[in-house]
Amino acid sequence: MSLLSQNAPTSKGRRENRDVEDGKDVGSDDDARGKRRKMEEEKQRLSEQVEMKKLENLLFGSIYSPVTFGKEDGGVEADGSALFHVDRSAVRQTPDDDEEEEDDDEQLSDEEGGEAEGTRKGQAAWEDEEEKQVNINISSVNRLRKLRKEENEGLISGSEYIARLRAHHAKLNPGTDWARPDSQVIDGDSSDDEHQHGVVDDDDILRTNEDLVVKGGGAKLLPGLLEYSKLVDANAADPSNGAINSVHFHQNAQLLLTAGLDRRLRFFQIDGKRNTKIQSIFLEDCPIRKAAFLPNGSQVIVSGRRKFFYSFDLEQAKFDKIGPLVGREEKSLEHFEVSQDSSTIAFVGNEGYILLVSTKTKELTGTLKMNGSVRSLAFSDDGKQLLSSGGDGQVYVWDLRTMKCLYKGVDEGSTGGTSLCSSLNGALFASGTDRGIVNIYKKSEFVGGKRKPIKTVDNLTSKIDFMKFNHDAQILAIVSTMNKNSIKLVHVPSLTVFSNWPPPNSTMHYPRCVDFSPASGFMAMGNAAGKVLLYKLHHYQNA
Repeated sequence: MSLLSQNAPTSKGRRENRDVEDGKDVGSDDDARGKRRKMEEEKQRLSEQVEMKKLENLLFGSIYSPVTFGKEDGGVEADGSALFHVDRSAVRQTPDDDEEEEDDDEQLSDEEGGEAEGTRKGQAAWEDEEEKQVNINISSVNRLRKLRKEENEGLISGSEYIARLRAHHAKLNPGTDWARPDSQVIDGDSSDDEHQHGVVDDDDILRTNEDLVVKGGGAKLLPGLLEYSKLVDANAADPSNGAINSVHFHQNAQLLLTAGLDRRLRFFQIDGKRNTKIQSIFLEDCPIRKAAFLPNGSQVIVSGRRKFFYSFDLEQAKFDKIGPLVGREEKSLEHFEVSQDSSTIAFVGNEGYILLVSTKTKELTGTLKMNGSVRSLAFSDDGKQLLSSGGDGQVYVWDLRTMKCLYKGVDEGSTGGTSLCSSLNGALFASGTDRGIVNIYKKSEFVGGKRKPIKTVDNLTSKIDFMKFNHDAQILAIVSTMNKNSIKLVHVPSLTVFSNWPPPNSTMHYPRCVDFSPASGFMAMGNAAGKVLLYKLHHYQNA
């Protein structure tokens, strides 16, 4: 055997040596792999802890570093960019693109912050360009006519249509000032600058009895269709057992009196929902023909087919029985009117006499005499003038300061006057006749010698028993007690009758009296069935 063969390793030896070397390599690889796995697990655990900590801080707030707004450190940024994160793990990245991706992340974060800020400012997220191209005819559909600003208005754009719908919704559903983010609340914490600029303090409000609600500036009421809603009956809490002869709103617009032949005087608090009854007073010896508040709201005058009348003091809750009047022999004082200045009560007397009684002393202060019988009265010009009409078919205008007749004129087409009413400003008056004719006059023209009425309303065919202007003289209510549903509402500016009144498919029974609340938000109508129907007039915002 040669030396070479003796020193050469056998195949078995070579396999053993190779196994030893491979064993060393395998062991070192397993150790390195285990360390990397532990490091990755530790890193993932730390990352999860950080993420959980961030989530806890966002949801519940940090105990050691509470969330503050508008600070860069230790809080949430004002623009909201820290609240959003873009996950780009699904995008394959290369080391060369790392810097570009970081720039993209910063730019996207800024854009998202800007979008969030724009959304908070109330900017529209999307607009329909076709709205400006579409035209809508609001005069052809009945339910859209209420959106008109002018009587002859027809086509409007889609954007204008949406704006008017929103405005109409806000009109029907007014919000409260405290719920609006831009409202200015006047309270005890007002700054000194506000007081220097004339802001009213709470104590100042309590020192005055002026109206706290600013009333509207007299918007124009459109003719044709009257917008209204039927509410719960005003006397639903205590209906009358007899016909309702009088309904009258107090000057505060919340108190309503009702009176009728059941001899009860009732007071209700009107809100349109519950209409709570406040008080009911029974007059044993006087079926009530008429009851009315004094315009100053201090008293109620109650009369019937008796030679006396009652005065009810609201502050003292006391009834006074007045009459018979000295020197007079009238057996009935059922018809009367009260002056706008609350100083005089005018009663219809016998043989053409008008009896003037002081509201303070309740004594007769004077009389006026017509040529024929007197049937109806109406004060005008803040109580300085009195209108009267009667059996001779003429209208008299009296000056109560001189106790003389200023003018006497024939009521066109009248054979006998049965009803009179005057607008609050005294510019207009209406005269009703026994034939169902109503003439509307301008008082200045009538007194000046022009006897032609500006409008003659002949929609009713029976005797006119009651008429009433609302507070701004845009509506005139005409009532005849002889027929069912015999009531009409006249749009005074256009001198036309509202076509949807009385309400179709509804029974109002035999109407007897009507009154509007001080700002015409409510209209109450009493009928012969003992009910007082209540309506909300949408055109008027205040009661």
